[in-house]
Amino acid sequence: NLHDAMEVVRNVVYDPKLLPGGGATEMAVSMGLRRAGLKVEGVQQRPFLAVGEAMEVIPRTLAQNCGVSVIRTVTQLRAKHAAAYDEAEKSGDKKKCNWGINGTSGELVDMDSYGIWEPFSVKVQTIKTA
Repeated sequence: NLHDAMEVVRNVVYDPKLLPGGGATEMAVSMGLRRAGLKVEGVQQRPFLAVGEAMEVIPRTLAQNCGVSVIRTVTQLRAKHAAAYDEAEKSGDKKKCNWGINGTSGELVDMDSYGIWEPFSVKVQTIKTA
């Protein structure tokens, strides 16, 4: 729809920040929350783990809509993000993991090389209203 496309352009013009699509952002946030939760002890750990798990809904839904094995695909995506997180922690680098799910084939692809980006403002609003 043309109106929706114009709204996306407006969002990017007013706030020109983009995040990788295909569930890559959600998986990165999930991984960060899970790692932060492991550093907390007791009952305070549970919210970190619960929200981290909830953030995986988008990658899970993408995999399900593609007709691929949801568990296998989400586990592989989680492993890619965990490896990138570990590597960034060791090297002290702020390297980003842009791996996500191709919404057509269900394959894991680098969203940067694939060219799939979403407006930052839309992601923020989605998380706020969730």
